[in-house]
Amino acid sequence: MTQKPDESDATLHLRISDLDIPGGGKESPAPGTVAPTDIAPGNRRKARLARKTRRASLPLLLARIGPLVASHAPRYPRPGRTGWRRWTPSWRQWLGGALSSLGLSSLLLGIAYAATDIPENLNTYATQQDNVYFWADGTPMARTGWVQRQAMPLKEIPEDVRWAVLAAENASFYSDSGISVKGISRALFRTLGQGDTQGGSTITQQYVKNVYLTQNQTISRKFTEAMIALKLDNRMSKDDILEGYLNTSWFGRGCYGIQRAAQAYYGKDVSQLDAGEGAFLASLLKGAGLYDPTLSSANRARAVERWSWTLDRMVDIGRLTKAERATYTKFPEPLKSNPLYDTGEQTDYLVEVASQYARKAGGISDKDFDLGGYQVYTTFDRTRERRLADAVAKARKQALKDDPNAARTAHYGAASVTADGRILAVYGGPDHRTQGYNESNSTTVPAGSAFLPFVYAAGLEHGVHESRDDEATRVTGETLYNGNDDVPVTTPEGPYWDRSGKKVSASNDGDLSYGQISLHRALELSVNTPFMQLGMDTGLDNVRATAEAAGLLPASIGAQVPALSTGTSTPSAIRMAGGYTTFIAGGKRTEPYSVRKITRNGLGVVLDTPAPTRAIGADVAEEVTSALTDAFSTAHPDAAASADGNVAGKAGTTQDDTASWFVGTHRFVSTAVVVYRIDLTRSLEPLPLKGLAGTADDSVPYGIWSGAMSPLG
Repeated sequence: MTQKPDESDATLHLRISDLDIPGGGKESPAPGTVAPTDIAPGNRRKARLARKTRRASLPLLLARIGPLVASHAPRYPRPGRTGWRRWTPSWRQWLGGALSSLGLSSLLLGIAYAATDIPENLNTYATQQDNVYFWADGTPMARTGWVQRQAMPLKEIPEDVRWAVLAAENASFYSDSGISVKGISRALFRTLGQGDTQGGSTITQQYVKNVYLTQNQTISRKFTEAMIALKLDNRMSKDDILEGYLNTSWFGRGCYGIQRAAQAYYGKDVSQLDAGEGAFLASLLKGAGLYDPTLSSANRARAVERWSWTLDRMVDIGRLTKAERATYTKFPEPLKSNPLYDTGEQTDYLVEVASQYARKAGGISDKDFDLGGYQVYTTFDRTRERRLADAVAKARKQALKDDPNAARTAHYGAASVTADGRILAVYGGPDHRTQGYNESNSTTVPAGSAFLPFVYAAGLEHGVHESRDDEATRVTGETLYNGNDDVPVTTPEGPYWDRSGKKVSASNDGDLSYGQISLHRALELSVNTPFMQLGMDTGLDNVRATAEAAGLLPASIGAQVPALSTGTSTPSAIRMAGGYTTFIAGGKRTEPYSVRKITRNGLGVVLDTPAPTRAIGADVAEEVTSALTDAFSTAHPDAAASADGNVAGKAGTTQDDTASWFVGTHRFVSTAVVVYRIDLTRSLEPLPLKGLAGTADDSVPYGIWSGAMSPLG
């Protein structure tokens, strides 16, 4: 039995004969024409051209096809059907439409995939990092930069921490294609229904959003994100994508990247985290504002719940055993606040000193350093820094009380340096943000009589000459010199005349005369006249060379005239402290340094670390230290008696009363303090202290020094 075909399902078949196109069928030639087989060979080419012309009549063809297509189109209501079936397409039409839609969608996606390029440039926030500075004990001191981020190699991130993040965010990361169709569909649904996009992104998609795109919640951004994620998944390894994601994600507290998050929430590097701490940090990826437990009790409840779920999830995917999971019973409470604070007041000066040294010793260009990513481990001692700053603050407060006018132009510089060159503390000024230069590192005022130990060391090291051509004669601490006031300075040829035609003579503090006095005793009592003559006898070139060998900068050394020996040089507090360490280090000098280690993104930076060099003989250093020890005992007998170990040091004053110093050593640390006045609104010329530095018996620089070094026991 033959079934009658359904007219509505009839397949559209077009035959050329149905179109009644002239010349298009195989009908017999019209009367009076010649059959094709009868055409002469020469005319066949013309016949073919004619047929092509007829076939090229597109408008005519369309005019004929239109009515035919219309006659075969499905008709509604469909004949032969009843009820609702009269208005529904057949299964063939449904199948044809679905296959057509699938094909068209695949085509469009293929075109979009081919047309989408991975951007060459990353977002500014994805590449910018900060530099972090640490105290000598390894705790954070300060950070600089606009963004808190520190990239870390994946190998430095513990595996348990990595899998805590994967368990919480994308457990199938290592097997998926880089996108989540379910997540994209959910985002599309929410956008169409509620006007925003949410959730479901793979880690690859989130990484693409972090480094290539914006955070705008739009369908176009979501689509572009998916296309780039697919391409990126084919070009980058999964480990590289995970590393990039962990280093660019937002964790709250101003931090980007899991390294900064570890430091901000737990005060340690990510390499020191365990699975429990990693599980908490993973919860922050859902929204730090909702999961930082320090913000509210509701946040804490959410964080604990998410933390527990993440650890359970790690068990489910085989990344934690049940026994290991059982050890994490107590929620790892994070720190109350981020210890990676900005710089301010004294830390600004510390950062300035450390950053300058880091660039130089690490061979880092200013451009690279400004791009960030460096961890700078300094030599600064937090306790000593606080003591030094407190001692200066106390002196400054007292000065404002005693003489407000003079105190407004007062400046205090100080530094502590160890015998092996480490800078432990500096005082650079009241606030770097209001005073842009560092008083501990400025070469502004003369050293005065604090320079005498270098002259003494030069004499002991090189000996003296009684005539121009004779051999040097050895000098000891017992060698006698004239200690009277205003003794003319002589050369082998006679008195020394200055350019104005006057004889040059030295002057002692208080215009006191001491007669014949040993060099050891002269240094103990800070008698100037013997050392001005000693400098001439030793040779001012040797005095200069000895001071430079001990660490004073050549640019700070005074003119090579007799006054050089009485302290016309202008060393900084850091250099004076470093210079005195030469005496307690047995004559060896190490260049002061402020950075002991630098890393960038977990990798070490090679440092040109200073090594000790011989500056003066060990016997010379021992004698100078002995004289300085006696100088301290004479000036401060009570402090010397109570000190545990030898304390050496002396005050330094200038003839024009423009600077007052105290430089002293205790055990292996040397600290230099200088007080001076300059009105920066007028000039850089030092002003008279007018009693601001106290008296010889109650010196302000010594008070600061003793406060910073306390306790000496």
